[in-house]
Amino acid sequence: MLTRRQTFPLFAGAAAALALPSAARAQDSATEFRIGWQKGGTFALAKTSGAIEARLAPRGITVTWAEFTSGPPLLEALGAHAIDFGSTGDVPPLFAHAAGGDLVYVAATPGSLDGSAILVKQDSPIQSLADLKGKRVAFKRGSSSHNFILAALRSADLTLADITPLDLGPPDAAPAFANNQIDAWVIWDPYYAIAAQDPETRVLTTTEGIVDSWGFLQANGAYARDNPTIVAEVIDELKKVGAAAQSDLDATAETISASTGVPVPITRITLGRKGADLGAIQSLDEEVIAYQQALADTFFAEKIIPRQLTISDIVWYPPAL
Repeated sequence: MLTRRQTFPLFAGAAAALALPSAARAQDSATEFRIGWQKGGTFALAKTSGAIEARLAPRGITVTWAEFTSGPPLLEALGAHAIDFGSTGDVPPLFAHAAGGDLVYVAATPGSLDGSAILVKQDSPIQSLADLKGKRVAFKRGSSSHNFILAALRSADLTLADITPLDLGPPDAAPAFANNQIDAWVIWDPYYAIAAQDPETRVLTTTEGIVDSWGFLQANGAYARDNPTIVAEVIDELKKVGAAAQSDLDATAETISASTGVPVPITRITLGRKGADLGAIQSLDEEVIAYQQALADTFFAEKIIPRQLTISDIVWYPPAL
């Protein structure tokens, strides 16, 4: 298992990055910046405050937002040039890159230690990970929960072949879990925090001690290459928004809740997860790249993705501002 590392400065390690576009090419001529986001976190705060709009206004750039329920469809849109920028967990990019999507890693965010869980019903006979054998387990294929269930099963000397895996995103998995159509649900916040409030729900295990996680800010490859300063400014602004929000989590929970519709108490739970830090946005240093490479190698070895990936080939660093 890869362990948590310290957070490095945003642009540390830039010398090891891919070569930036030449000055002649990097004209930053875009007039629009299209963001894909999921409920919660720094993106919700930036959307509510209009921070990115204000940052890019002097350039005459229009900012638009598109909401997604999970990472895979967000990255599909990113690779297809339907959006320019977004954030997901560590697994969705592997599928997007394996499918040939034109997207690049531009920054990383360390995930909380316990922000995902495997949920079962309170009266379920499932008492340990070993008890998942032969059971119907729902998770979104290509999401961070895919990595979590693989690691969790491995810790119990099981594989995906030992369960009945069901590819369900949160909108479908939540009612299936509530109606006892599945035996276990592998899910991330805020859906995890919401479901866990039901007295009929029991947490079998969280990610803590089983698998670390990273989130990644990603951009459409062509957009990042042609508009490096715009991408750099957006990353910088998100880091500022996150750092400010981290200093007052009670107020931050109120703001995020108003934006996402997720109740304040639930939002506060997600913000208080172990290791959670809204302002922890950093460059992909060698350790982060090694983490993501190991994950890619595992998914290829398990024949989950169709080809081998070299993560360092698809890492891009914004220029210093």
